[in-house]
Amino acid sequence: MLTMDDIVREGHPSLRQVADEVTLPPTKEEVSLLKEMLEFIQNSQDEIICAKYNLRPGVGLAAPQLGINKRMIAVHFEDGDGKLYSYGLFNPKIVSHSVEKAFLSVGEGCLSVDRNVEGFVPRYARITIKATDIDGNEIKIRLKDYAAIVFQHEIDHLNGVMFYDHINKENPFTIPENAKSIE
Repeated sequence: MLTMDDIVREGHPSLRQVADEVTLPPTKEEVSLLKEMLEFIQNSQDEIICAKYNLRPGVGLAAPQLGINKRMIAVHFEDGDGKLYSYGLFNPKIVSHSVEKAFLSVGEGCLSVDRNVEGFVPRYARITIKATDIDGNEIKIRLKDYAAIVFQHEIDHLNGVMFYDHINKENPFTIPENAKSIE
């Protein structure tokens, strides 16, 4: 079982590297790791397991956050409408996005960042991604608002980008142009 001890923190070189594509079909080890990543995110949202293993709650995890340079992400969350997104994905790629932007009114956090970083993080309001799921199926997912933000945060990790790289350095609370606030 993965714990917070497995998560690398700010300053670790894997967080700034572009991750390698996973050769498909993935190996048994890669599938097993992706399942563990998804299990970690699910466990991090369970109050009892969280307390027992001292986990920080999260909605997504990328392999570089484990010091593993592979294009793999796991997400598990419900959007504002109660729709569940629970995926383990290989090689996720944004294939289209809106012109309109969105940002979380409360800002973003990250399991690899142990400090509070204030400011708005502009993201695309709508994206379409293509990926291979944990069962080896090619999938295409259309996402908007909070769901789009979560997936962009994780895909950024695969490209060596941290959420705070997007924050306006002069004025962190500048409302991004052509953007809506997501509560």
